Amino acid sequence: METLKKNILAGRLEPVYFFHGPESYLKEEFSALIRSAAFPDENEAAANTHIVYGAETTPGELVARASEYPMFTPRQLIIVRQFDKLKKPAGKEQQKQHTEKFAAYMKNPAEFTILILDAEQLDRKDIEKPPYAALKAFRHDFPLIKTPDLFAANRAREAGWEFDPEALKAFTAYIQPSSREICQEIEKLTTYASSREGERRITASDVYECVGISKTYNVFELEKAVASRNLRLSSGISLMIMEREGQKEGLMNIVRYLTTFFMRLWKVSQPEVRAMPQGEIAKALGMYGKQEYFVRNYLSYAGAFSAPQTERAIAALKETDAAMKGLSSYPDEKYLLLCLMQRILG
Repeated sequence: METLKKNILAGRLEPVYFFHGPESYLKEEFSALIRSAAFPDENEAAANTHIVYGAETTPGELVARASEYPMFTPRQLIIVRQFDKLKKPAGKEQQKQHTEKFAAYMKNPAEFTILILDAEQLDRKDIEKPPYAALKAFRHDFPLIKTPDLFAANRAREAGWEFDPEALKAFTAYIQPSSREICQEIEKLTTYASSREGERRITASDVYECVGISKTYNVFELEKAVASRNLRLSSGISLMIMEREGQKEGLMNIVRYLTTFFMRLWKVSQPEVRAMPQGEIAKALGMYGKQEYFVRNYLSYAGAFSAPQTERAIAALKETDAAMKGLSSYPDEKYLLLCLMQRILG
């Protein structure tokens, strides 16, 4: 994505872009960058940008449109939303003709048209079939964000801000790992923190205030209580989180966070992992950027649980998650939470 961004900002535009994947926010952002780079001003951009939808156009119709010269400008931009729902012509012979026409265009696309084809995640088998097979040279993947902490830190840095390690940990624990939500929340955070003079740093207090996290009853305090094997305190903090965030929502956050916590404890307990340098341990635990700061916490926490205890905790978390998804019955979320804590720490 970095190479793509540099090329666009440098004005090195391609005639076709095939944006593939579920991260709609980033695809919209790149489409906007291309639009800005393609036209000298907003008036020209508005007059020569055309949005069409896959369900309303066939491959042949799309080629015909892209092959038409723009009226009063040397270039036009056509953005095809929902390209994965492209309309099929009636009849196999017509479908074949449209497919061949589309493939021929992709071998020699018009110089006066920039075509952005925006598709959701496609199956591996489907993406190797027409019309997608003809787009291999133009494909740019936008998968789900796998490392939200690294993505958030980079986005903040692009805006001239730095997360403190505790702030980044708090932020990524409570924000859904989607580019749209991360970017929108960072914008709120930087606006809030701008009222404070001094370094352009996002602190844990900024996150607590903006995201609405209790400074006392949050998953970080819960982590410390669980690591100290304090059943009463862990249960109490968990119940307060659920009271604040909603019973089901709060329990889901707790289960998600503790699953990551115990999976990391299990990994760091492996002799081959513990023998690695700290930076390599961080990668093995799925921790990047400033999150590497917390590797030493996991190294110290690992002694609190034996390997069988860690495996039992992971199993209990999986069963609790399954219950919340309706795969088994339970009286209420508080009961489910207390049973979970008893199984982890009892």
